[in-house]
Amino acid sequence: MKNSGAMKIELHETEQRLLSELRTLSRGRRQAGAAAHAKAPQLTIGQRFADTVAATMGSWNFIIIQSVLLVFWIALNVTAYVQQWDPYPFILLNLALSFQAAYAARFIMMSQNRQQDIDRRRAEDDFRVNIKAELEIELLHQKIDQLRETEVLQLTNVVNELAALLRQGKAGPGTTAGA
Repeated sequence: MKNSGAMKIELHETEQRLLSELRTLSRGRRQAGAAAHAKAPQLTIGQRFADTVAATMGSWNFIIIQSVLLVFWIALNVTAYVQQWDPYPFILLNLALSFQAAYAARFIMMSQNRQQDIDRRRAEDDFRVNIKAELEIELLHQKIDQLRETEVLQLTNVVNELAALLRQGKAGPGTTAGA
């Protein structure tokens, strides 16, 4: 029984040491995260503009408004209700849409590149968290294995003591197993 008490004390000390280390690491990470968040670069005017353009052009409102304008443009030029400023092959319309696509693509790519950098940092953070969780789970497995070994050792000692008592009881004169 003395052996199990020593193991409990050792396990308790190990738990305290590990807990202390984890708290220190967590504090350091929180402080580093707060410092990184505090000095996170503010978006430049160009970045904000690129995000606004990407968000606007990727919305249903933009698609619906642009579709209505295109139908209106084509209808006015086909019916010649007003002077035909862009007859059937709609070269001016193609030029306007190409111009819009050429500029919009650059803004959307800038916004996507910035979002990709953010996603990459998040993935790296997730990887670090997963590694930490894996290490903590491994530590828990080790603790459970150690507890199981301690329990088996204690049970073995108890069984040996009971077996010795039974042998003494059978060997001794005038003793009965039930008494």
